[in-house]
Amino acid sequence: MTRVPYGCVLAGLLLLAGPSPSGAADKDDDEAPKDTSALPALTAEQQRAAGIVVAHPVAADVAQRDAAIGLILDGAAFVAQAGEADAAAAAARAAGAETERVRGLYSAGTSASLKALQSAQAEQARAKAQADAAAAKFASQWRPLAALAPAARQKLVDDVAGGSVLLVRAELPGRHVLGSVPDRALLDADGIGVPGRVLGALAQRGEETQGAAVLIEVRNAPAGLGPGARVPVTLLGAKHSGVVVPRDAVLYDDRGALVYKRLAAPPGEKLTHYKPERVKLLQAHADGWLVDGIDNDDDIVVHGAGVLWSLQGLVGHAAGDIDDDD
Repeated sequence: MTRVPYGCVLAGLLLLAGPSPSGAADKDDDEAPKDTSALPALTAEQQRAAGIVVAHPVAADVAQRDAAIGLILDGAAFVAQAGEADAAAAAARAAGAETERVRGLYSAGTSASLKALQSAQAEQARAKAQADAAAAKFASQWRPLAALAPAARQKLVDDVAGGSVLLVRAELPGRHVLGSVPDRALLDADGIGVPGRVLGALAQRGEETQGAAVLIEVRNAPAGLGPGARVPVTLLGAKHSGVVVPRDAVLYDDRGALVYKRLAAPPGEKLTHYKPERVKLLQAHADGWLVDGIDNDDDIVVHGAGVLWSLQGLVGHAAGDIDDDD
């Protein structure tokens, strides 16, 4: 059997499909909109050639509960990097204030020369660059903590330095996307359940940390539990209501996650239109995703969505170019 290259199949679909005719007037969200020129449209033969498979998603109510592996982090690194970022920011503010002082003296024609003003401006630029670099480094490693208000972050710094708080990285093996962030955690330390609070998602990964992860704050941990220890962690969150779709159904662009929905064809219409629909990833569930934004009676493309993405892009419309008013 001769295998036809994917690009040839896609090119053939484009040639056969041609311009998409306008559909009938909207009656519900499953019918084709009036303007279908931006939507992929295939005949039955083209759908079979592209391997398009459509199915209804399954409605579900799922309480978030994920098994993770926790690594107790070295709090000294957090304290040091927070201090470096704060010091660099303070130096940048001082350099800015000095520049304004010298500018005022120069404008008044007193003891400041143009050279002194230029020197102050150069120092301000250098200090700002250092502050931006320190802030970026801190945010890349401690994103949830970088988002805290200065007073709250300083209190956490004091608590970590004082030993009353441990910071834990909880990683989800084999996962690269979190969906919704859990709000609490339970560490298993020698059979003892140690509660923790999830501060947010972590972005940076290293040689030994390849999966999606969250940062957990543990207060007054049992004696002996310290940096370097690895413990099982259960991540817990509220119950979510949505529909479950296979992982192959979900695509992602710079505006977020989406799926393709098959629209009802008007009588006599030979082309089937597919519309990208924005969805919110709630959480991984079994071999798919629990999502919000579509209904369990929608006809969702569960196989072949990538073909529709490519087809829509090649006819001049980005896959994420969705009319939110439709």
